[in-house]
Amino acid sequence: MYKSYYPKAAEINPEWVVIDAAGQTLGRVTTQIAALLLGKHKPTFTPGVPMGDYVVVVNAAHITVTGNRMDTKMYHHHSGYPGGLKSISLRDQLQQRPDRVIRAAVWGMIPHNRMGRQILKRLKIYSGAEHPHEAQVAKK
Repeated sequence: MYKSYYPKAAEINPEWVVIDAAGQTLGRVTTQIAALLLGKHKPTFTPGVPMGDYVVVVNAAHITVTGNRMDTKMYHHHSGYPGGLKSISLRDQLQQRPDRVIRAAVWGMIPHNRMGRQILKRLKIYSGAEHPHEAQVAKK
């Protein structure tokens, strides 16, 4: 019988990864981001342990989608009050808050529990090419 591997806290060394989303398809880039956040690319991957890296996404406003999704894909939010449903199209969301598009797509690909919320905090999204994490990324 083999013993399961469970990494110690000192063995988990997250790195910083920068992804340029300009011209990339939304689903393709978000699956890569989710895998990096979960740590599935590491040989010591263990489910239930936040082993992933920090991910910095730049140029989030320049992401692409196929078909008519710019106008037909809608994001919904409800305030909790009667008649409080608000909807916004993907095109408008990319103009107003492009970080929410990628964050919503990645959230759908990671566990919806405490660990998933902890993992999502390691995702940093910026609409332009500039980001304030140069020092962390340079440490590689």
